[in-house]
Amino acid sequence: MERKPFGVTRDGRAVEEIVLDNGKLRCSLLTYGASLRGLIVPGAAGPVDVALGFESMEAYETQDKFMGAVVGRYANRIAGGRFTLDGQDYTLARNDGENHLHGGPEGFFSKVWNAELCGENGVAFSCESRDMEEGYPGFLKVSVTYRLEDNALRLSYRAVTDRTTICNLTNHAYFNLNGHDAGGAMEQLLTLYASRYTPVGPGSIPTGEIALVEGTPMDFRAPAVIGARIGQPFRQLELCSGYDHNWIVDGKAGILRPAAMLEGAKSGIRMEVETTLPGIQFYAGNYMAGCPAGKGGAKYGLRDAVCLETQFFPDTPNHPEFPQCVLRPGEAWEHVTVFRFSSVG
Repeated sequence: MERKPFGVTRDGRAVEEIVLDNGKLRCSLLTYGASLRGLIVPGAAGPVDVALGFESMEAYETQDKFMGAVVGRYANRIAGGRFTLDGQDYTLARNDGENHLHGGPEGFFSKVWNAELCGENGVAFSCESRDMEEGYPGFLKVSVTYRLEDNALRLSYRAVTDRTTICNLTNHAYFNLNGHDAGGAMEQLLTLYASRYTPVGPGSIPTGEIALVEGTPMDFRAPAVIGARIGQPFRQLELCSGYDHNWIVDGKAGILRPAAMLEGAKSGIRMEVETTLPGIQFYAGNYMAGCPAGKGGAKYGLRDAVCLETQFFPDTPNHPEFPQCVLRPGEAWEHVTVFRFSSVG
């Protein structure tokens, strides 16, 4: 385990890098955004860094891709930056056109988190969000623990509040299993353990419909090449310039179960995603253009990586028909996501 300075934010906050290594996986984390900066796993021809990241604090602060960060208080979008809770209306910052995205312009991704080592292969990040910060009610205390367990990276989320609020946390890591610097990621094979998804309208806001994937380009129940159908004339793909949707994970929410599997044929690496959360956002990197140079000067561009963000559904507070993410005093928001690695074949 290593712990060392990484840089200083523009407003003078010191940022650290923490490296975990259990002999099978090596994971680089930052206190800025509790971000996953790198993840080195065994490949067919040697170790491969499968997570995108940057070399400097300047790059992290100038990029707008939420690279590797924990996002909240509410991951994904809330329509119009508004919601009603227990009969009271709340207004949030609008940082995605007319909508609220990933907790707002000063969400958890831009905080410098406290970090406490947990044994040899874990680190617990914690932060606080004051009452009405970015428009959200309640003083929220959050912790996210990263732990290497054999061939897996386990993320455990926990949040408590002193006032009824909403909570939806995820990690916004960008993966390319052929290497963070390998270029196009559309040749990867993807499986989503989901027979349903939530269609969107303009602005990527769910319509409220729950639709079957069968017979559409949204069907990844069997392994499929990501890029094979991404350009088909299907309205949902046209609205989002490709895949950027929430799938409803099969099985019972609250129980750790398979959500996705990603395979890189060139590297021979397979990544399985398990979660207790009800949904997973598969984002195919449609808006990656404009990234700063990555680690080692790597160029990150359009669809050079994908995100698999476990979550409650987008805009849930405005859709009572969706599984709800209300957090009340005396309760704890506790969920787990696991990224498990093995060899293809």
